[in-house]
Amino acid sequence: MNVIHVHDKKFRPFIPFEKIEEETKRIAWEINNDLKGQTPLFLSILNGSFMFAADLLKHITLDCEISFVKLASYSGTESTQNVRQLIGFDEDIYGRTVVVVEDIIDSGLTMERVLEQLKDMGAHEVYVATLMFKPDAFKRDYEVHYKGFDIGNEFIIGYGLDYNRQGRNLKDIYIIEE
Repeated sequence: MNVIHVHDKKFRPFIPFEKIEEETKRIAWEINNDLKGQTPLFLSILNGSFMFAADLLKHITLDCEISFVKLASYSGTESTQNVRQLIGFDEDIYGRTVVVVEDIIDSGLTMERVLEQLKDMGAHEVYVATLMFKPDAFKRDYEVHYKGFDIGNEFIIGYGLDYNRQGRNLKDIYIIEE
C-alpha cells in the first residue's frame, strides 16, 4: 500500500484489507449468535456500505434477506448535516428484525434518520452494524450494536468510501494527508 492521489488530495494507507476482513468476520459471528433462530432483513445504506455489506453477508449463516436504501449527506470531505433519500425503502418492515449495515458512523445523523423511519414503519427490532465508528464525532442517542474499528475524525476513503465519487473501489482504507 502506497500513498495515493484522488482528485486534489493525498491519502496514505490506514487499514489493510486483511484487518477489514477479520473485523467483518467477527461482526458476522456476533450477529449469527445474537440473532440465532431469526430471519433478519439486512438493510445496506448505499453507496458506501456496499463492499462491507457484501463481505458481511458472505459470513452470515442465518436465513436472511437483504435490501438497499440510498442516502447522501456528504459533499467533498464534509458532512452537509442534510440527509437526502435518493432510493427509498421498498420492503415491508412491519414486525421484522432489521440489521442496518453502514460503512461509517460519524455524527450519527444519517443513521438517526434511518432508525426513525424504521420505527415509523413498525420494525420489531433494529440493530446497527458499522465497519467504522468515530466516537469523538458521534452526537446522537442510539446504540451501535456491532462496531468494527473506532477511528478518529480524519477523512478516509476506500472499501466503499469515496472522495467526490472516487476511491470506493480500493480494497484497503486510506486516510487523508493534510
